[in-house]
Amino acid sequence: MMWRLATCTALLFLLRLVTRLPWPLVAAATCAFYLASGGRKFLGIFFKTIRRDVHAAGVLLKVKLNVKRNLKLNNTVPKIFHEIVQRHPDKTALIFEGTGASWSFRDLDEYSNRVANYFHELGYRTGDVVAVFMESRNEYVGLWLGMAKVGVEAALINFNLRMDALAHCINISRANAIVFGGELNNALKEIHGLLGKSVRLYCSGEWNVSEVPPGTENLDCLLEAASKRPPPPLQNRGFTDRLFYIYTSGTTGMPKAAIVVHSRYYRMAALVYYGYRMNADDIVYDCLPLYHSAGNIVGMGQCLLHGLTVVIRRKFSASRFWDDCVKYRCTIVQYIGEICRYLLSQPPRDVERQHCVRMALGNGLRPSIWEDFTSRFHIPQVAEFYGATECNCSLGNFDNKVGACGFNSRILPFVYPIRLVKVDENTMELIRGRDGVCIPCKPGEPGQLVGRIVQNDPLRRFDGYVNETATTKKIAHDVFKKGDTAYLSGDVLVMDDYGYMYFRDRTGDTFRWKGENVSTTEVEGTLSRTLSMADVVVYGVEVPGAEGKAGMAAIADPNSQVDLEKFCIDLEMTLPSYARPVFLRMLPAVSKTGTFKFQKTDMRKEGFNPRVINDRLYMLDQRQRKYIPLDEELFRNIQSGKQKL
Repeated sequence: MMWRLATCTALLFLLRLVTRLPWPLVAAATCAFYLASGGRKFLGIFFKTIRRDVHAAGVLLKVKLNVKRNLKLNNTVPKIFHEIVQRHPDKTALIFEGTGASWSFRDLDEYSNRVANYFHELGYRTGDVVAVFMESRNEYVGLWLGMAKVGVEAALINFNLRMDALAHCINISRANAIVFGGELNNALKEIHGLLGKSVRLYCSGEWNVSEVPPGTENLDCLLEAASKRPPPPLQNRGFTDRLFYIYTSGTTGMPKAAIVVHSRYYRMAALVYYGYRMNADDIVYDCLPLYHSAGNIVGMGQCLLHGLTVVIRRKFSASRFWDDCVKYRCTIVQYIGEICRYLLSQPPRDVERQHCVRMALGNGLRPSIWEDFTSRFHIPQVAEFYGATECNCSLGNFDNKVGACGFNSRILPFVYPIRLVKVDENTMELIRGRDGVCIPCKPGEPGQLVGRIVQNDPLRRFDGYVNETATTKKIAHDVFKKGDTAYLSGDVLVMDDYGYMYFRDRTGDTFRWKGENVSTTEVEGTLSRTLSMADVVVYGVEVPGAEGKAGMAAIADPNSQVDLEKFCIDLEMTLPSYARPVFLRMLPAVSKTGTFKFQKTDMRKEGFNPRVINDRLYMLDQRQRKYIPLDEELFRNIQSGKQKL
């Protein structure tokens, strides 16, 4: 396709140069050649996508120019925020629904100044690390922002973590101090002995000296005595320096600390702001945890960098979601993971149509419920995007294409250097051609998303993790061409003829059964819909003597209400035979991360063994066409090969 475009462009100028014919005649002749050479399909793609691609190109150009300007001025997130404060100091910046506390931009600036001055006077300097472990509220933003004003890097700790995982995250950050919320007293007391003796502890919020770990200081009182004037200006901190650390969700193994630099924070927030045409009058409803990039960068970044008002909710609540949106007149709501499905599972109420929300912004909305969500709640636009805290190949669905998580131009694909490359979907090993370079996927072919790394370009750099080994594992060589490097997303996507990208599966979530590849994401969506939006996790389990992996579904059924006979009939109507779960595990609740991603690693390891699983287990009996209880005798027969699947 691209050779035709290049040939026609050259022909256009050659005809003009040799014949001196008028441009309209030259263009007509070139167009005729193009169509004759088989370019009709390309023209269809061109006219279908040109408007979308021009908008995206404009967004990239604008962000690139702004990044260049910020680099030249040696800007940081606090410096950009200072410009916003100067512009409208009395405008509402943050609203915390928990207490109704409303902070203006001046309030947020002065609180963060107190934080900066306090830690600076204690001797904290550029490169020091302070862990922040608290639930979402206004002070959370002011804490890490204030630390950034004096070059201190915040480690944003998931407030759902406990014991070993919590101690691990704090220790690998090499934090000099920990600021924790009073609501998390017990969690800190449990790991107090696992922390370094020199680590200082500060409590913010609920304070009871008899309940906090020994040596804990009351940060709120200390900040009251600190100056609210701007701290001493930083001389050695710039746009590409570290801002804070955000941890991966830990769906497999211990969480990793991803490095977020100032330019990355800006890039992620700005691409969303310009790409989805936000404006200063928008009010964002941020019910996502602020230790996560979606809540703290995509959402909160609109406040700090673009002057929008953001409503913070301590934790997501499906029952209170629309009440909050109406109360605070929110125009943009954020979602992630399964939030949209949880909203659909709520009983219909009048309030869900009385809001003024114009856009839902997030990632992870299942295509199977996309239109149900938009029609029931009257949401004009779904701003679905793809990205991770550390990735350099983010995507955005700028034109409301149902089911897509973003796109890349088919007209000028080299403008944004990302690509889907062929992989072995079982091992995620890159498949290479004879020249040793990765093989790009054609439309309709699933492949791993990769992004070319250009370390001196803030839009293309990869900052990695605190752990260098973890960083190395995410980098591949000779991907686009010999000698280059690229970031490995670990995610399988599929692109259509128009360049729209559709999320398929995360690493290890696709398995092969009966000679077919099974997408756990698709099956989970179908099963959840069949079971009235119940939590469902699908994964593959090994069966002795069987090729591939058999599908297994873990279903949240706390009250034993699932009608397995009806369920089996419904599956025959909605799923091909190879995609229907062979095994079922009925359990009280499905374990999820703090960002609503299902944790299936342990369930995969446990398989379908009734000796290690206390939950109800079932197997699909093909002859009887129903699910039958899976006891130890049946398990032994499956293991020995007597019971065929």
